[in-house]
Amino acid sequence: MSLKEKLQSKLDPMRSRVKTLVKEHGDNVISDVTIAQAYGGARGVKCIVTETSALDPFEGIRFRGFNIPQLREKLPTAPGGEEPLPEGLFYLLLTGELPTEDDVKEVTKEWTTRGELPGYLIDILKAIPKGTHPMTQFSMGIMALQRESVYAQKYREGISKMDYWDPMYEDVMNLIAKLPKIAAYIYRKEYKNDEHIPSDPSLDWGGNMAHMLGVEGDAFKELMRLYLVIHSDHEGGNVSAHTTHLVGSTLSDAYYSLSAGMNGLAGPLHGLANQEVLRWIMNVKEDLGGVPTKDELVKYLWDTLNSGQVIPGYGHAVLRQTDPRYMAQREFALKHLPDDEIFKVVSAIYEVAPDILREQGKAKNPWPNVDAHSGCLMLHYGITEYDIYTVFFGVSRAMGVLASLIWDRALGLAIERPKTITTDWLEEQVKK
Repeated sequence: MSLKEKLQSKLDPMRSRVKTLVKEHGDNVISDVTIAQAYGGARGVKCIVTETSALDPFEGIRFRGFNIPQLREKLPTAPGGEEPLPEGLFYLLLTGELPTEDDVKEVTKEWTTRGELPGYLIDILKAIPKGTHPMTQFSMGIMALQRESVYAQKYREGISKMDYWDPMYEDVMNLIAKLPKIAAYIYRKEYKNDEHIPSDPSLDWGGNMAHMLGVEGDAFKELMRLYLVIHSDHEGGNVSAHTTHLVGSTLSDAYYSLSAGMNGLAGPLHGLANQEVLRWIMNVKEDLGGVPTKDELVKYLWDTLNSGQVIPGYGHAVLRQTDPRYMAQREFALKHLPDDEIFKVVSAIYEVAPDILREQGKAKNPWPNVDAHSGCLMLHYGITEYDIYTVFFGVSRAMGVLASLIWDRALGLAIERPKTITTDWLEEQVKK
């Protein structure tokens, strides 16, 4: 059974579940909202349905019920490799079932077939002035492909609402297939004298992206596979996922929706954080003359906090433990680059920062998040241009948010339109 056929077999049972819930229990209250939440970005308000993943403050992320260690164990790998293939993770996100090796090979073949970039897109990317942030170029590249939208065409022709998922599936598969090539093209154009490396159709999706970036060796291919898996989804309330869902709720196609989501990912409080963390870690190393001692680092971190700054990469809006994505990257580093100086600085910070943050008492979560580690791995393999890191994040995140977008259309989720209130209204409620 193909991926599309497998997905189609899931639609009616899921639609029935949702219809029953709404019909029989639609008035059940699932969340209360406080004034602090209204002003604080709706933090913790349960009001968006996302099937692909769920985030527990103490357990971390689960993709369709599987945590990251389980995925590293259960998902198919490349021949001779140990890290899970992103194609397998996408299959799981879309269907809720673990794929076989044949299932993964089918997705790889699909993406290889759909992955060529049209000439007009290359012309558009070439025309973007050098020095434009890579995330701007990435978003523009996605938007430029909108003319290819199967969904937009079928919508204009008058397709049934029950069938919206089908052309959305085609858009998603076409778009995900092209993202590694867009990312690699931007990287080579911006930083490698516009010298490009042809795609290798014998490689998997993540391995081919590593190849087109120009980093040799199997270890970097393995890192890219792991990176693309662990960054792919983080339930639906984060900015990139919520924005993609929100724009899609207007019945915009995958290109409009993902481009908007990537604009959200580009913010320093979201995806851009990974490059900001690495800049800070490099400053720590430079200021302290190399890998610091524990005493040197304790003083440096206290000086940082006492000056009114934060420790970048520590804390998370939801998590209240060490981010499992951090630990997956740490395990990779311990195996492949244990003597790397930047990794040693990252490890030293990990050993002392949580205790310092607990003693200070201001941080709700003193543990590292995913951004505290990813940059040092890219740097080790020669990707020294920090501004490209968020593009890699975007290639990964597309799998989660676009799998959800297909389900949004399959379930007929409504246009998102929450009710807003004013400060005057809130003050009146408090008086009452």
